[in-house]
Amino acid sequence: MSDEATKGIEDWRRKIDEIDRRLVELLNERSRCALAIGQLKRRHDITIYQPDREGQVLENAERANHGPLSDTAIRRLFERVLDEARSLERQERNETPADQKSS
Repeated sequence: MSDEATKGIEDWRRKIDEIDRRLVELLNERSRCALAIGQLKRRHDITIYQPDREGQVLENAERANHGPLSDTAIRRLFERVLDEARSLERQERNETPADQKSS
């Protein structure tokens, strides 16, 4: 590989590394918000799983998508984010996944 190609690749990789750090920060910030919502749900005896809200989140993510990722890819990523948020809420409530399904 030429020096120019190596330098170009390294420049892009540094940019990706910085974006990844920002993504981690944003995902953790989002998780803190989800935990705060989870505390309110627990205090007011509201179930963790809110399908209408999750549908809104997925629709919002797809609407904000301008590529190059497909809407399907964005939906899969956000489904995983939502799954992790529910997992955090269950941990806060000390519930198992089986307990949450019966809620």
